[in-house]
Amino acid sequence: MKNQSILFFLTPKNEVDCVYEEDNLRCALKRMSRNEYTTVPIINEHTGKYVGTIAEGDILRELQRTDSLLSTELERPIMQIHRKRDYKPVHASADINELFEYARTQNFVPVVDDTDTFIGIVTRSSILQCLFSQYDELQDKLKEAEVI
Repeated sequence: MKNQSILFFLTPKNEVDCVYEEDNLRCALKRMSRNEYTTVPIINEHTGKYVGTIAEGDILRELQRTDSLLSTELERPIMQIHRKRDYKPVHASADINELFEYARTQNFVPVVDDTDTFIGIVTRSSILQCLFSQYDELQDKLKEAEVI
């Protein structure tokens, strides 16, 4: 696992529902709702660069702050919303330990190339699935060794 490439875990950007800097709250909420996501990556539509993340909590805090559920609030650009934190991205060539470190506190880890262009995400669940699979394989090998 230590020498494994981050790309082994990657969900490519064409399979990730992102929002763009120019999108509004309504668009972000639709994307989150459609996929039952709590957080989505924000991408610059023109450059493809990773900008940050927006979470349900960011939107709820903003609606509470403005004390409004008016449809005009939903038309506000997402970049005008204060975000509590952005998920830290890793470069595709980063060490697997860096990926694991970020995945401890993020549901997904955005992955960027050498020009900081967004190329996809690695979900915490994909890492866990791989670890469980390797654990099962190890258990099978140990059982075989006991038989011999």
